[in-house]
Amino acid sequence: MNDTPLIINDKIYSSRLLVGTGKYKDLAETQLAIETSGAQIVTIAIRRTNIGQDPQQPNLLDVISPNHYTLLPNTAGCYTVEDAVRTCRLARELLDGHNLVKLEVLGDEKTLFPDITATLQAADILIKEGFKVMVYTNDDPIIAKRLETMGCVAVMPLAAPIGSGLGIRNPLNILTIIENATVPIIVDAGVGTASDAAIAMELGCDGVLMNTAIAGAKNPVLMASAMKKAIEAGREAFLAGRIPRKRYASASSPLDGLFF
Repeated sequence: MNDTPLIINDKIYSSRLLVGTGKYKDLAETQLAIETSGAQIVTIAIRRTNIGQDPQQPNLLDVISPNHYTLLPNTAGCYTVEDAVRTCRLARELLDGHNLVKLEVLGDEKTLFPDITATLQAADILIKEGFKVMVYTNDDPIIAKRLETMGCVAVMPLAAPIGSGLGIRNPLNILTIIENATVPIIVDAGVGTASDAAIAMELGCDGVLMNTAIAGAKNPVLMASAMKKAIEAGREAFLAGRIPRKRYASASSPLDGLFF
């Protein structure tokens, strides 16, 4: 199979599935689901997760070791530029100089849509401070390209509102973003089940990030397995090239050369 690898911040990844760590019932389930998913990049909500801030509480790093995963601290829950930038600085301190971060600056508590103006401002500050920014944004091709031009190492358009499970609402927007990009495009937010992940990959996305779709499933470990396979199948379908859509039937066995 002739494929190019996923490269983020000059590192090559064999898995195109990125996963979160929230909403699991306990750390044991978190560990098993992430292992089953085959993901190599794991995102952590710094404001909601203990990775050493409180030595009296269970530490996520005990089950998600930086020796085995690329940790992606994120700014979930931040609604201002100041909070997002401060959270990234805290993550870098807690993780011994780690500079790869996922930036999200939210604009509304109900929809959790990004505040694009604030996102642009925060990205500019973080990039100038040496952070490698993977950025959560809406599905606007113009904004996606602007974030890339600023220096973000990956652009992460939403498929649908965070945790909604609605799947890709605007596939043509996502496709346009992909066609215009020279950095990885990773669908972030809105995936509900394996078919959603496969569709994202069939469009040509470089990867998919998800949390609720796995952690919120009745059987998170089984869903992690399904998502791993969906990502792989969707990527292979993209590389294979689907047949064109037609209004009318096209016989599988042509009439030319009939024996009788």
